[in-house]
Amino acid sequence: MLKQFWRKSPVRQLDLPLFFPTYSTFLTQPGLYLEDLFVFSEYRGSGIGKALLIHVAQLAVSRGCGRLEWSVQTWNQLAIDFYQRMGATFENDWRTCRVAAEALTTLARL
Repeated sequence: MLKQFWRKSPVRQLDLPLFFPTYSTFLTQPGLYLEDLFVFSEYRGSGIGKALLIHVAQLAVSRGCGRLEWSVQTWNQLAIDFYQRMGATFENDWRTCRVAAEALTTLARL
């Protein structure tokens, strides 16, 4: 089940938080994973990203989630600073694992 919250302008899409439900066996609680928080560059700094992140957090709380998680690329210091200002912490003891393209096909054939 995929949920999207859209804000629209008369001209074009301005922003998008794309998220989906998760479950933490560690917390024994549901959670939300924020796959993408996208705001066009010309609208960044206007409060749209903050409003979207707050909205997703409110949804998580209303659904009884134990946490809201997402990833950020290490080179994206503007996003890192924004997330820290919003109260996010960074889990240094976890690594992202990915299998894509040929590696995914190879794994599926094992």
